[in-house]
Amino acid sequence: MTNACCLMQMPSPAFHSVHSPLSISSPPKDRCSPTFSLNQYPITSLSKPKFAATLRMSQSTRSSVVEQQRVLISNKHGEKLVGLLHETGSSVIVILCHGFRSNKEDKTMVNLAVALEKEGISAFRFDFAGNGESEGTFEYGHYWREADDLRAVIEHFNGANRVTSAIVGHSKGGGVVLLYASKYNDIHTVVNVSGRYDLKGGIEDRLGKDFMQKIKEDGFVDVKNKSGTISYRVTWESLMDRLNTNMHEACLQIDKSCRVLTVHGSADAIIPVADALEFAKIIPNHKLRIVEGADHCYTSHQAELTSIVSSFIKQVLEEDREKSSQ
Repeated sequence: MTNACCLMQMPSPAFHSVHSPLSISSPPKDRCSPTFSLNQYPITSLSKPKFAATLRMSQSTRSSVVEQQRVLISNKHGEKLVGLLHETGSSVIVILCHGFRSNKEDKTMVNLAVALEKEGISAFRFDFAGNGESEGTFEYGHYWREADDLRAVIEHFNGANRVTSAIVGHSKGGGVVLLYASKYNDIHTVVNVSGRYDLKGGIEDRLGKDFMQKIKEDGFVDVKNKSGTISYRVTWESLMDRLNTNMHEACLQIDKSCRVLTVHGSADAIIPVADALEFAKIIPNHKLRIVEGADHCYTSHQAELTSIVSSFIKQVLEEDREKSSQ
């Protein structure tokens, strides 16, 4: 069962500089993936994004002065990741991670960035390698590889004297941010939106009941859309990569000081809400919010989702600020 998520159209902002556009092909959309136009935003930086660290804006003027800056970041494989920085001038930044075969223009990514803007918090939404405008080849699985992409993004902003206050991921991105937290201890606020606990689940829905036999015989399975066109190829290597990624064991490694929020829709037909309950059992410093009636893409519950996530991040930032002032 699929749920098509709509793209929230954003006006093109003004930029200080323009570089040559990338000519990178992207995989066809799937499930929550939006449509988008390449090179909609000019590149402002290949290294450090421009920002005003001392800027302090009132609530009434924030929305009118926020800039969207297109930033390129190289991952550990030398591939350029393309992202958009919603610049409010805050010293802290929140990184947003999209889901499977999606990209930074997914309406959940856009709406979360806008909600954080309204709180005066800068946000960065980007395409993982092989998705959207970023370089690289799309691969099934590769959760840990995407966690490496996230690491490259965080290190980039560290080098620009920004503090990554939280990482947020939807669907596959939810799994990626949890894996990141299990490996590194530098981010202490993590939001998992509809992530999958059991990575063995959902495979048959995509690949068919006889997928193991087919992939053993041919070395791959081609996933086709309704028109019969091949959407993407699943190789034996990429399938094993997913099956060998153990979310349970990883989540047991998350530090107790790391605050984790899991949000899940009660009507999610792609990843069952039971997965969220499993995360709640094993992650030590965990909060769980079930959005009643919401599907996997939060099609009719975007406002509720963005309110839950932005309020949680705002609250922990205020708590940290109070602790640092004591």
